[in-house]
Amino acid sequence: MDQRTHFITLATPDLDASRSFYRDGLGWQPLADVPGEIVFFQTGPGLVLGFFVAEKFREDVAGAVSELSTSGVTLSHNVGSREAVDEVVNAAVAAGARLVKSPEPVPVFDGYHGHFADPNGVIWEVCHNPGWSVDATGRVHLGSAD
Repeated sequence: MDQRTHFITLATPDLDASRSFYRDGLGWQPLADVPGEIVFFQTGPGLVLGFFVAEKFREDVAGAVSELSTSGVTLSHNVGSREAVDEVVNAAVAAGARLVKSPEPVPVFDGYHGHFADPNGVIWEVCHNPGWSVDATGRVHLGSAD
């Protein structure tokens, strides 16, 4: 198996709330949308984030999941500055997200981050880490991109 992830699919109890939050609130454009079932958003080169109706998600994985919870998962969005962290967190909250943790310094890596939850409880971290960068191709560098 190649060391790649192409799709991250999350079970959602309310597909309409997920669609509305990401499409209308955050301005994301759906890559594919099957009403009553699933919506996909292209989030980077070769990476898609999907929201699948919880009951259909269970069917798809042959019932292998008894309890659906996203509480042990955090999706992270890295930005280029502390100001951008504030802007993204504020925009998400204005779009209907719940503020989980106000942006604050992270001394261990001289960074800055905050957290919000989408309408179905998916937790997002918005982070500025000066030791990490994302180049124009979407590749993450643990250190300078230079």
